Amino acid sequence: MAMNIRTDTTLMTNPVSHTGFQDFALTTTTTEARIDSRLLAVNMHKDHANLFELVKIHRADFEQFGLIRFQTGLIDGRGRPEKFALLNEDQAFLLLTYTRNTEPTRQLKVKLVKAFGEARRAASQHSTEYLPAYHQLHDAIHALAAGSSHERHVHMNVNRLINKTVGVKPGQRALAGAPTQALMIVAQTVAAQDMQAAHNHHDSYQRAKQSMQALAIGPLPIIPVSR
Repeated sequence: MAMNIRTDTTLMTNPVSHTGFQDFALTTTTTEARIDSRLLAVNMHKDHANLFELVKIHRADFEQFGLIRFQTGLIDGRGRPEKFALLNEDQAFLLLTYTRNTEPTRQLKVKLVKAFGEARRAASQHSTEYLPAYHQLHDAIHALAAGSSHERHVHMNVNRLINKTVGVKPGQRALAGAPTQALMIVAQTVAAQDMQAAHNHHDSYQRAKQSMQALAIGPLPIIPVSR
């Protein structure tokens, strides 16, 4: 029976490098990290055509863990373009259980654990860095300061102002706890409203500064939990 191969051309590739793991990278989509089946084959010292056929034969098993993203590679010279699959973390480890546990396969498992772990941490940091009101705030700044050579500095100064207000050091937003994140959302929302009411980017910063002074409470206290 012919397979219905779906090709998703909306993916973006974003290599995740690892010291000592040559040519080992994940592909990031808008929702998750995936691994190229061709890369799995190389690291397992196996023929990709056979590995890809295994995925197709047991497709129902793999799709219990999400849709398989089948892709078509670029043509290098003459010949037919190669078909491959982008597998999520669960699908990749399921595929490894369908193969012999050789030394290359064991080493690949270690690589995958590290790669997917790093991808999860990066995704978590990204989601924390860009809280719900972040884009609203910076879109408003752009609307006010567009064309100004100082626009970049306005974005940076407002970010510093909000960080100072909620008691977060530069580069530490990803480490902020839930109470601090909640306060940051409030601060960004208030600042965005200030931007929308301002006459220009100079006025907007002064408005935001006054609002942040009203919000400023310093670092949030640590409340002990009774046991």
